[in-house]
Amino acid sequence: MTDLTTALADLHHALGARMVPFAGYAMPVQYPEGIIKEHLHTRARAGLFDVSHMGQVMVSGAQACAELEALMPADLAGLALGASTYSLLMNASGGVDDDLIVTRLAETQFLLVVNAGCKHDDIARITDACKTSEVIYLENKALLALQGPAAREVMARLAPETADMVFMTGRPVSVAGIDCYVTCSGYTGEDGFELSCDNTHAVALAECLLAEPEVAPIGLGARDSLRLEAGLCLYGHELNTDISPIEAGLGWAIARVRRPEGARAGGYPGAERVASELASGVSRRRVGLQVAGKRPVREGQSIVDAAGNPVGVISSGGFGPTVGAPVAMGFVTPECAAVDTELQVDVRGTLVSVRVVALPMVPAGYHRG
Repeated sequence: MTDLTTALADLHHALGARMVPFAGYAMPVQYPEGIIKEHLHTRARAGLFDVSHMGQVMVSGAQACAELEALMPADLAGLALGASTYSLLMNASGGVDDDLIVTRLAETQFLLVVNAGCKHDDIARITDACKTSEVIYLENKALLALQGPAAREVMARLAPETADMVFMTGRPVSVAGIDCYVTCSGYTGEDGFELSCDNTHAVALAECLLAEPEVAPIGLGARDSLRLEAGLCLYGHELNTDISPIEAGLGWAIARVRRPEGARAGGYPGAERVASELASGVSRRRVGLQVAGKRPVREGQSIVDAAGNPVGVISSGGFGPTVGAPVAMGFVTPECAAVDTELQVDVRGTLVSVRVVALPMVPAGYHRG
């Protein structure tokens, strides 16, 4: 099947991007500068990412809040207008079908941004569950992410009303005359913004941002290494239909009012498992790992203790340009999850030493006001 393309496909080619298949789309994995330079540029200045392959979904209606809360452990009823929250589409066994960002646009209207590989299943499920609400897939919208410590300065020049925006808030904004919905959010651990606009204006918006001296185009390769250093879960790696939020270290995503002692306890798929794990603990925990030497470890490789006993598995691994060494995340037994625990990874028969480290591996730069 021919890969789908985003509205920025021609621009990616003009910028010299190397395109790869990703979640059904042809997407830029890197530009001529290469992944390491793109990664370091984002950490130092500002990087522009095309994330238009993600699914943008509008849910509207008097019962939209209650119907969405029946799918996820968020406190949407308590979400202020213009505020965003991270949440999880749960399944009956307590695993995660997808993670997403929900923004309250109005009292009875929510914008959801879901992962590209899951979006059609997500939309079908949301549509089925939100029986009295209107569910619209905004397939005519592009989504750009501007990330890095200079992102706020760039945005303040182009749209001064964004200068005071804090992490996980959004508002409608005109950027160089282009109508956008802008959220202060992202997937790099840095301060930054995501800008949603009509596909017809996506190229003009991207070119406007790239014309700023701090901004460079960044591909999927650096997006992955940035989120790995930032300790952020990637669906299909640190999250899947079997891994629970508690195992993944996302207990904070279970809103207080949805916990067993909360005012609106449970009411979402998998709530029983979440309650049990909150009370009694888990059999595996997500951890960060610093890798000794220069040889990266990769997803699916076995983690063993000093005696050679299997204690876990790598979920993501690669080189961390900011850290200056290979880094990874994985799941291990609780006994092996303490920071500074020395473990080993079986890399095709060779044992590579790793050490449990705190997440994030690079301090977050979110602007919280």
